[in-house]
Parts: sequence; C-alpha cells; structure tokens
Amino acid sequence: MPSIKRPKRGSMAYYPRKRAKRIYQTISAFAKSDKPKTVGFAGYKAGMTHTMIVDSRKTSPTFGQEIQIPVTILECPPLNIIGIRAYRNSVEGPKVLSDIISKELPKNISRKIKIGDYKTDKKIEFIEKNIEKISDLKFIVCTSPEKTAFAKKRPEIFEIGIGGNNIKDKLEFSKTLLGKDIKIQDVLQEGEAIDTISVTIGKGVQGPVKRFGVAIQNRHAKQKLRHVGAIGGQIPGKLRFTVRHAGQMGYQRRTELNKRIMKIGSGKEIIPKSGFHKYGILKSDFVLISGSIPGPKKRLISLRSAIRPPKVKIQISDIRYISK
Repeated sequence: MPSIKRPKRGSMAYYPRKRAKRIYQTISAFAKSDKPKTVGFAGYKAGMTHTMIVDSRKTSPTFGQEIQIPVTILECPPLNIIGIRAYRNSVEGPKVLSDIISKELPKNISRKIKIGDYKTDKKIEFIEKNIEKISDLKFIVCTSPEKTAFAKKRPEIFEIGIGGNNIKDKLEFSKTLLGKDIKIQDVLQEGEAIDTISVTIGKGVQGPVKRFGVAIQNRHAKQKLRHVGAIGGQIPGKLRFTVRHAGQMGYQRRTELNKRIMKIGSGKEIIPKSGFHKYGILKSDFVLISGSIPGPKKRLISLRSAIRPPKVKIQISDIRYISK
C-alpha cells in the first residue's frame, strides 16, 4: 500500500506569537484624504447579535432577498481632543517636534497625567513659526469611559490621524477642535468601510496541540500523546523557530481590513431589557459592524477609515430586523 501523504497540520501564520505591548493600540498608518478631517475613532466592545438585511449585491444568488448578517456592537462615547502633536522628518523616521495641550482638560484625565499649565498659546506660536519643518499632525485624544455601561474610571490616551495634504490647513482645522468632544457621527458614516485594530483574548501558555493544532500522537510515540513528533534534523544542530512548541497564546494585536458599518445610532433599539451579557445597558452612541472583531467584551477597539478601501466605498444596507 502506498503511504498516505497530507500537508502538515498547524498554522505558521502570525509570527512571532508573543503578548501585545499594550492593551489598546498605537496606530502609525492612517488613510489619506484631500480635505482635513478626523480619520480615526475608538469604541468598547459590548457583544454580538445578528441582523436581517436585503442583499444588495447584484452578483449574489440571494440578490433582493433577506439574509442574516452577524454584527458586532461597539459602544462609542465621545472622544475629547486634549492635544495636537506635530511630527518632523528625520533619518530615523518621524520624530515629535512639539505638543499643544488644551487649557481645559477633562477631570478623569488626572488619573493618567498631571493637570497643569502647558503654555498652550506659546506652543501654538512655536508650531506656526516652524510650520515648514512639520511633516504631519495628529490628535491626542482621551476616551470617556465614565459614559459607558461599565463606567471604568481610568481613561485611555492615544493618537488619531488627521486627513489632508496641506499642513497649514490641517493646523487650522485641528485648532478649531482642540479641547472639544467629537462623536462617532462626526468621523464615520453608515455604509463606510473601516479597519479595526484590537488585541485578542489572552489564553496564557498553551501546548502545541491547542496552540498550533498539531495531530495527537499514539502511545507508541515516545509514550506521549500531545506533543510534536519531530522537532528538527540532525543538521543544523539547533531548533528552528518554526518548530511548534508550547508558549503564549492569544493577547496579540490583530488588524482586520474593510469591515462594513451597518448602523450608527444612539437609541434603545438594539439593547436587550436586561442589557448585554457581562457588559450592561449602553449609555452612549453605538455602532454595528459586520462580522466579528477580535477581543473580549469591554476592550477598546480602534477604528480607522479603510486604508485599502474596496471599489464600493459606501454601501448602505436596508436593515429590516435587529435581534435583541
């Protein structure tokens, strides 16, 4: 009988498999736009449900019929723009030139940074004088977790990009929003394609069977079952990084491209009577995103305008039903 051959089991994707540096993400690349605008946002994962929509894809066999779509629910309280960060080009890449911090900061931010005099007017004058050195501008924003269902006390502080090609126009646009709150309706719209960046659920140290999906051996293989059969050849006399070993599983940064925004709202039309399981009753605006998003409930999910947008940039769905 000929020997049975098959591809080796276990995914070699996503190397190195190690813990993320931070539970909420730093985004370096944002979508480009012609006019100055905010191109990022963030929200807390509340759970999942399903919707019934009319299929608008003309090439689909279910065109014109009602189909079921799984969606992820994010609660998106307003983001407070606490500062503007200016970057300059250098041999080693972009470097921070200066920061403009707002005069009026939210009260809960004192758990993160010290509130004091940041010389806002002088920093604005400095940046305006050195406008030729600036290569890019970004917002420094602070979340409002006290306006969510679980009311976390410690906010997150991170950067979001500003669209536009002219630095002067971007600076004037950013000055008008400094110290103000922005809502998700001001940044994203229904039917738009977005990218989601999040950290997956952490599962600690796991063995090679669960971590890579390798086959379980029989009892004749070194009197072991859940182990790797061969860990390498005699030459070279070392283990390669591709050998499947036990190690960290989960709690890793993942980016998913071109997720569709199904709905943005602020009413109680999607909230169950008892609230979302292990989350609670939404207190702020929500957004429904098609498909699943990595990460557990209550984790911050970063959103940005699609960096590789599909041909159909806006595709508004006719939603007939949202399950509670």
